[in-house]
Formats: sequence, C-alpha cells, structure tokens
Amino acid sequence: MNILNLMRTGPVIPVIVIDRLEDAVPLARALVAGGVRVLELTLRTPVALKAIEAIANEVEGAITGVGTITRPEDFDAALKAGALFGVSPGLTPELVAASRDSALPLLPGVMTPSDVIAARAAGFTELKLFPAQQAGGVGMLKALGGPFPDVTFCPTGGISAATAPDFLALPNVACVGGSWLTPANAVAAGDWGRITALASETVGLRRRASLRLSSPKDRS
Repeated sequence: MNILNLMRTGPVIPVIVIDRLEDAVPLARALVAGGVRVLELTLRTPVALKAIEAIANEVEGAITGVGTITRPEDFDAALKAGALFGVSPGLTPELVAASRDSALPLLPGVMTPSDVIAARAAGFTELKLFPAQQAGGVGMLKALGGPFPDVTFCPTGGISAATAPDFLALPNVACVGGSWLTPANAVAAGDWGRITALASETVGLRRRASLRLSSPKDRS
C-alpha cells in the first residue's frame, strides 16, 4: 500500500471511533456505498482492533487503516487485525524504528516545521498535519509549501465539510481527515443511510476546491 496513492484515492479519510463492535461492518459498508473507501479506525476504544478485523474480512472495497498509533507494538497489532496502513498523531524515534521494521505503511503526524524536518529526515514525505486548525490551518500549510515542496499533507483536526475545500485547494494537500462523515448520533441510531449520504457529498469537494483555487481572491 503506497501512502501517496492511498491519500489520492478520495478527498476525505474519515476518522472513525467505534464504541460498539456491531456498528463496525454496517458503518464501513455505508461509507463504501457512498464512495469513501479509505477508512481510519482509531485505537481509542477496547473494540478497535476487532472492528478493523471485522471490516477487513467482511467489507468489500474498504481500505482499512489504524489510527492513533503511538507505540511500537501497535504496528504488529494492526497488521494482525488486517490493517493496510497506519496513522500516528506524531512521530518519535521509537515509531520511526518500528515503522522501518514493519510492513505497515505509516502516515505520521507533524505540527511544526521542525517536526516536518525530522519526519523527512526519517524518510517520510507524506505527512498528517495534526491538529490542523490548532497548528495554523490553511495559513500554516501555505507557509510549509515553500521550504518543503516535496512534502504532501493530509491535514486532520477541526476540519468540516464547509472548510475542507479550502484545504483541498492547496497544492501540497492530497486529502483531509475528518470525523464529520460519522456523526455519533447517526452511528448510535444505526442511521447508515445518513452516513452514506454524507460520504456521497465528498465527491463534490474537489470540484469546490478547484473553484476556490481559480477565484481571483485565492490567486492573490
């Protein structure tokens, strides 16, 4: 699994928290039905790894990854569950070493220019800006584009359907991460139709981003 190709599969990678194992498969099927195939399931709940395993085994078309990798042992656990990629909120020497020893491709998180330098020195040129809004949002990504023209970002944290096109219009952004595709109340109610509808709406985000990019304001 090539991380850059994965990032270019769709404009949004949903950041998913599964509290009930029985929600995992229908939720993933709802997202895939709406055209969102790359799914990041976070290691924030006791059932996260079992949810990844269930989706990997039962949901055709899903590209299932594990988020919130923070420890070296998370790599082996993710691979055993069937994850195809990993995402971390940051990057440490221990995670770099574990990534080199693992078959699991990693999208590491950065927040500052120093983080980007360290990640690039470790061999990573596809990075997650996290938390994106708190790190400076669109302005920060524009600033990072100058000194780091070879780095591609997936900004995550505080991004919504309304603001996603602003990020996607940037040349160094391949996709965004967001939790708005899986609202907690829809998951709790089993309203999979609503989630499919939200996923389907992501198809138009790149077009909206292109329109913003071509506007005189955005060219200035």
